[in-house]
Amino acid sequence: MKILMLTPYLPYPDSSGGQIRTQNLLKHLCKHHEITLISLIKDPKENENVKYLLKYCKKVLTFQRSRTPWTIKNILKTGFSFDPFLIVRNYAPGVKEAVSKELGTGEYDLVHAETFYVMPSIPKTDLPIILVDQTIEYLVYQHYVNETAPWFLRPLLQIDVEKMKYSERYYWRKATQVVAVSEADKNEMLKIEPGMHVEIIPNGVNLDLFKKKSRWDTKEKSVLQISNFKWLQNVEAAHVLIEKVFPLVREKVPGVKLWIVGQYIPQDILNLKDKDLIIKSVAVDDSATLVKAWHDASVFASTIKGPGGTRLKNLAAMASQLPIVSTKVGVEGLMVEDKKHVLIGNSPQKMAELIVKVIKSPALAKRLALTTRKHVEENFDWRIMAERLDSLYKKLGKNEKK
Repeated sequence: MKILMLTPYLPYPDSSGGQIRTQNLLKHLCKHHEITLISLIKDPKENENVKYLLKYCKKVLTFQRSRTPWTIKNILKTGFSFDPFLIVRNYAPGVKEAVSKELGTGEYDLVHAETFYVMPSIPKTDLPIILVDQTIEYLVYQHYVNETAPWFLRPLLQIDVEKMKYSERYYWRKATQVVAVSEADKNEMLKIEPGMHVEIIPNGVNLDLFKKKSRWDTKEKSVLQISNFKWLQNVEAAHVLIEKVFPLVREKVPGVKLWIVGQYIPQDILNLKDKDLIIKSVAVDDSATLVKAWHDASVFASTIKGPGGTRLKNLAAMASQLPIVSTKVGVEGLMVEDKKHVLIGNSPQKMAELIVKVIKSPALAKRLALTTRKHVEENFDWRIMAERLDSLYKKLGKNEKK
């Protein structure tokens, strides 16, 4: 089949959850389909990465949106339109015209849109449209408004949340098929749009990338959190771990270290001074440092409180045979069971207690680690996810041709 795919990012390098997802799916989908990719970029230098994607795509077209979302133009345009800020900031001149031109060739069988906020660039078409929402965005921003935003900004931000909720529902209805990445997201979609048919294609993991941990009784003890700190919920999770969870762990485990590793670490975290806190900022293409951290740590702590996110860091920990202690929301969509695959605690006190338990019991750490590795091998290999998407492509294409 010939697929026209739209993404709000160039899926190379694999620095964000969305980039990782799309890049890995492309690697497998290209074996059965001819894909033209239309992506947004923030910097013309990103075009240097197009050559890596041409291994999987027949053609790659890029269009530049504003380098930073917080421009006066974007803010004013949001204020005087019905579109939420997320749609406005992901506007790039020429995209809709390029999509229309491609569709006008009559060569395509299906349109694949990653995220609802690329949907405004798709003109009216008789082709089936698959819309993959990697997260329910209005819930993420609602959590920020409720928990973190300055009180004086909340009324304005709440207006944008309502516009975002309206837009998400509107584009779900416009799509031929909506895809969620977890059962939890599917259920949330159906709460506000009952009767809509939603397929689930979870995120996956590249099992060949990670080095499997083989010892859980090492002398050096460390708690790890890896994140892309561009996302609000990851910043919030890091502060919970640093300020509320780790101090309790340190009381019970002398000499334990906390590793905060990732991209775009905020300055307030970088400025923290603590002999037991090791902060490692990594480049977007530095996968070796991340792989080593997942392998060397004692336990992975997922202190996520808010909804949204792709949970790829947890899948990476599972692939590395690194035991996980998480909040319930932190492992949503991963089909794991408490005490079998991971240990779940929803308060800082409980999380600290469980982290200490894992560190002090190598046998427990090993059991959890081996169980989760088997779990991802059987359920979250990217090959499996690509096969599900491939089946959906064929099903929609076949139905449209009847």
